[in-house]
Parts: sequence; C-alpha cells; structure tokens
Amino acid sequence: MAKDAKDGKPDKPAGGTRREPSGGQHHAARAHGQAARVDNSLPSTREALLALHAEARGRRNAAPLGSPAFRAAVTDLERIEVRVAAVERAKNPRLG
Repeated sequence: MAKDAKDGKPDKPAGGTRREPSGGQHHAARAHGQAARVDNSLPSTREALLALHAEARGRRNAAPLGSPAFRAAVTDLERIEVRVAAVERAKNPRLG
C-alpha cells in the first residue's frame, strides 16, 4: 500500500474510504493555489493556438517522461490552454 509523503499514513484507510489530498474540501481549478496567468504574447486566434498546441503535444509525446524537454513541452501546453480559455471567454462574456 502506498504511503502518503507527508505523514506516512496509507492513502486508503482500513475502512476503504479514500483520503482526499485536499482534506475533503473542493479543489478549485487553480495551479496549486495560484491563479492562472494568460500569456498575451501567444496568438489571439483559436486556430493558431490549436496549431501550437498540436506541435507542443508532439514534442511532449516524443520526449522521455520527466525529462527537461518533456517538462518544457508540458509548460507550453499549459500556457496555450490558458490562452485558449481566455480567447473563448472573450467571445462569450458573462451575462448579468
């Protein structure tokens, strides 16, 4: 059974209920407590961003797992995905 790095207790108690890493609280879609930042230096069209995303996915898939090249490609994917979300939000502003 895997041990939790913080306290050495198993991830799954004897009762079968899985322990939540967030202490049972809802985990908001944030980068570990930090709000995502939009990289405005990336293109502003969805089509151009998707082309960059495909290229970054190819680099990630070709790189050895955990290598610096893999991590760089994942970081690029994150930046691109945040920019795509910002472009989509700009197209569909909130009502009210």
